[in-house]
Amino acid sequence: MYTDYRAAFIRGGTSKALVFHERDLPADRAQRDAIFLRAMGSPDPHGRQLDGMGGGLSSLSKVCIVGPPSIEGADVDYTFAQIQIDRRAVDYVGNCGNMASAIGPFAVDEGLVAAEDGNTTVRIHNVNTRKVIASSFDVEAGRAIEQGDYTIHGVAGAGAPIRLDFLDPGGAGTGSLLPTGHTTDALVVDGAPALSASLVDAGNPVVFVDAAAVGLDGTELPETIDADDRLMTRLEAIRRAGSVRMGLAADEQSAAQNRMTPFIALVAAPQSYTTLAGDRVDESVVDLTVRFLSNGKAHRALPLTGALCAAVAARLPDSAVHRHARTPRDGAPIRLGSPSGILEVNASVADKGPNAPVWCEFATIYRTTRRLFTGWVRA
Repeated sequence: MYTDYRAAFIRGGTSKALVFHERDLPADRAQRDAIFLRAMGSPDPHGRQLDGMGGGLSSLSKVCIVGPPSIEGADVDYTFAQIQIDRRAVDYVGNCGNMASAIGPFAVDEGLVAAEDGNTTVRIHNVNTRKVIASSFDVEAGRAIEQGDYTIHGVAGAGAPIRLDFLDPGGAGTGSLLPTGHTTDALVVDGAPALSASLVDAGNPVVFVDAAAVGLDGTELPETIDADDRLMTRLEAIRRAGSVRMGLAADEQSAAQNRMTPFIALVAAPQSYTTLAGDRVDESVVDLTVRFLSNGKAHRALPLTGALCAAVAARLPDSAVHRHARTPRDGAPIRLGSPSGILEVNASVADKGPNAPVWCEFATIYRTTRRLFTGWVRA
């Protein structure tokens, strides 16, 4: 027998998710997971999630839970759940930055946070990473404004800008911005010569690798990467090795069970390329060419937490990202060249001395969001 659960279906940045009130869900996690899997149509061996709300891509197979704050200084709690498409699994190990853009407006519109007209800021505690995100947006007549002229690559149309400040994002998954204590590490994978990688944890943990080291130039589109089985196998092996080195998994077998984190990113110098939409991007407007893989697939845009990690890594001397990036001047964002176009991200990184760890004060990005429906999902 199915039960109806109140929910909203919301686009946040380049992702979409079912958003639930904490109060409307059972407390038992196993019961919640069963609801989420049925609602999204997982597992689906065909990979399409036709029997649910999912869209057959990791960016379209997400759930957010919003409730009262559990820490001082926050306005709401936000728990993110990644619903696996082809297997019966719900992952809570990381955060979705794109969907974070939907949480502040949802909290205001649902009466969880009182806001006066004008610009308001909602402090969001991401339960997964135990980090706080300050979400700033405009409010009119007690509701968040959605319509505007701000555009983001990968999303048709325009909307009202939402500023997201990820506060002290370092160590979201591992407890440290540089989990190994180094900006670069040598990874030995399948007996091949050691591969240089930068293992950085800001927003979510990421394994950064030189695209050329795996035979790519960095401008490849997602379908090209996904279609190369040998390449995908190697990239997954590198990701697992990085996971173990970062302390996220005890061994590579355990690392294989967590497909969400760490992400793996392929980085290259600024260069001209063609987007998924067929638009030409000139090298002059790119500071770093980057391709991300998440949940076993090449990302069609950029996972937002991965993008902010790249912005942080670009400011870490000798990292794989810093070696390729056109380093922006202080206070300026870095322009990331993704398959969907340019994404600008700013970050502040401070070196407090030879005996102190490098610290990231904040990372800032702008997104848009739109509520697509409010109703009842049957699961």
